[in-house]
Amino acid sequence: MPSESILRCEGVVQIYRVASGEVHALRGVDAEFAPATLTAVVGPSGSGKSTLMRLLAMAERPTGGTIVVAGVDVLSARGRRIRALRRTGVALVTQRPTHNLFPHLTVREHLQLMARRRSVPLDLAVAERLGIADRLDHRPDRLSGGEQQRTAVAMATVGNPPIVLADEPTAELDAHSATIVVEHLHELARDGATVVVNTHDPTVSSGADRVLALHHGTMHSERHRGRTVAIIDAVGRVQIPPDLLDRFEGRRVVIEPTDTGLLLRPPSEVNGDG
Repeated sequence: MPSESILRCEGVVQIYRVASGEVHALRGVDAEFAPATLTAVVGPSGSGKSTLMRLLAMAERPTGGTIVVAGVDVLSARGRRIRALRRTGVALVTQRPTHNLFPHLTVREHLQLMARRRSVPLDLAVAERLGIADRLDHRPDRLSGGEQQRTAVAMATVGNPPIVLADEPTAELDAHSATIVVEHLHELARDGATVVVNTHDPTVSSGADRVLALHHGTMHSERHRGRTVAIIDAVGRVQIPPDLLDRFEGRRVVIEPTDTGLLLRPPSEVNGDG
């Protein structure tokens, strides 16, 4: 994990109570996110990616565990402190462009609104970078879907907030718009921001500095600098990547110490059956 994190999760659990019982969306997730990095969070639908994003954005509080955002313990902080941090220090872009924008405001007015909220001068350079400088006087209904999402990204990142969270930002975009958005997110990371992106898009994950993989609410592996490692949770459980589980019949594994570490073997190999 990065050593100088601005976002940190320890043993995070999120349980939703529904009519049929309880849904365990996250099951003890540990993760850290450092400045000047772009981290992609991947996993199938229902793996907990969006839940983790909402918790990092402080839109929800976890059922259990610890989340620290820019030095603030989310569970113990007062509502006023959380609202101030969300307004000035955290940018959130959701998947659907229409959820990010106000229908009665022009592109320029969206950027002006966020600049006022963050108490920063309005800098239209962000509109230029995202290719919407010629659309400043248009409302969302006069924009294409790609232009709407680029406007949402521009609005969210006015003033270069230190934390940028994007939930499937390219899911509904054409290739041209997706390329512009992803390059902007990388530029923010190069400038020092902590960028976290939920994604199913292999183009996004392949270009990330780090990839965290979720499955059934657990963080099972991390890929960094071309190397994938399994995650050991807070109670010592090794999260075997799902594509390797079939190698261990009965979900059992024999752990053998070696001179250089530990060897994980299916029981059948040890018993001489395989």
